[in-house]
Amino acid sequence: MKKLLLLLLVSLLTAPVVVVDAQTTAPVPKAAAQKTVKPVEVYYFHYTRRCATCQAVEIETQKAIAALYPAQFKAGKIIFKSLNLDNATSKPFADKCKAEGQSLLIISGNKRIDLTDQAFMYANSKPEKLKAEIKNVIDKMM
Repeated sequence: MKKLLLLLLVSLLTAPVVVVDAQTTAPVPKAAAQKTVKPVEVYYFHYTRRCATCQAVEIETQKAIAALYPAQFKAGKIIFKSLNLDNATSKPFADKCKAEGQSLLIISGNKRIDLTDQAFMYANSKPEKLKAEIKNVIDKMM
């Protein structure tokens, strides 16, 4: 009888240690272990009627992204959207991005960089300078 009581007492004292140990060594789920990377979204907002510079901003931005980040663009880590502000379907995007008129915006998470001035200054005359500006911003966001 003493052996049975001693065995029961030892079992009760070691059981919580086993349970606590089992909880602390549980593996971390993969979803929690991996860092979630937000995509970099590049939006070009424009109107239906566009001048040569407005068109150049869109073309040069697309070319820059395709040349600088082909794999990330293909994988959806960098997204480019050209949106016509005259279309009602673009309104939710414009509101989300706080776009007021023609603009080139680069957004990732809560970071928002407005490259409108640089885009209109360099798209026609110095497209390589615009490409460098885009690269600088996107590299900081990735």
